Amino acid sequence: MAVLDLSQASMRQFPPIIREFATYKSAIEGCSTKTVCEYLSDLRTFFRFLEAQRTGAPTDEKSLTEINISDIPEKRILAVRPEDIYSFILFAGNERQNGWASRARKLSAVKALYRYLSVKKHSIEKNPTADIDAPKRRATLPKFLTLEESTELLQAVKNDTDSKHTVRDFAILVLFLNCGMRLSELVGINLTDFDRELRTLRIRGKGAKERMVYLNDACRRAVVDYINDRQLTDPANVTTTALFLGRSGQRISNKTVQWIVYKYLDRAGLGGRGFSVHKLRHTAATLMYRNGNVDVRVLKDILGHEQLNTTQIYTHVSDEGMAAAADANPLARLNLDKK
Repeated sequence: MAVLDLSQASMRQFPPIIREFATYKSAIEGCSTKTVCEYLSDLRTFFRFLEAQRTGAPTDEKSLTEINISDIPEKRILAVRPEDIYSFILFAGNERQNGWASRARKLSAVKALYRYLSVKKHSIEKNPTADIDAPKRRATLPKFLTLEESTELLQAVKNDTDSKHTVRDFAILVLFLNCGMRLSELVGINLTDFDRELRTLRIRGKGAKERMVYLNDACRRAVVDYINDRQLTDPANVTTTALFLGRSGQRISNKTVQWIVYKYLDRAGLGGRGFSVHKLRHTAATLMYRNGNVDVRVLKDILGHEQLNTTQIYTHVSDEGMAAAADANPLARLNLDKK
């Protein structure tokens, strides 16, 4: 499947009305290129599916990629019904085996397009997505490392005497575990994003939204050690804007950071248990809430969540807490068998 960007060549894959939507999201709403391209990718799949349904063509992935949607008449796009959208979401779940997040993202793209067509462009009177709810998400607790496991992970980096990049890798893991930032946010950090005292760090999150993160002593020490190490080992890159550098002396890549995390998870004996870079974000949030007694509203701002209900998943009660609550019940010590 062709990779999407916002170039003219890439945009010619779409009908004019969808190109206008993409321009609006980028130029007026200020969405990042990545976000707009994700919208377009999901809309491309949506309209390819509808065309396959209309013509009776196969809907397997290979067949769908061969469907051209650039010449779909505007009136056909405007005539989409709620039933078409339900069929698409059902197809995504049943045939494509998309999980909750993927189906919700696809629906979000379709909703955004028809909200634009109804509210901004006034091309349709009734938005066909208005009454469609997001796919129901199964209630699952976030997977995270315990305090002891987090310590073991950091110690695994310290114990690595083979790598030339242990100071850098340690700083990366310290920031993940203390600040709860996303992978893209960490990779995007520049030296100029810190204040002079290294007390705060400006992070660019989803949708190009910026937020300030306060650094604790562990983060400051790790960052200072890494900057000093970088100046000693690679003075030619001292003036490079990016904080974390890869082998080429350029900004470190997402894949390299993921490889670093998996490497030290394995060394700490934590590999193969479903932990990942994003689970380090869960870990930071959970440790702050459970061990640091951080208010959930403060946690929301630290993590860069727009809605409080997104953050409330971290308010889950630990097994120890539930056991303690059960023991605290005044009936817990009642024994009617005693004479």
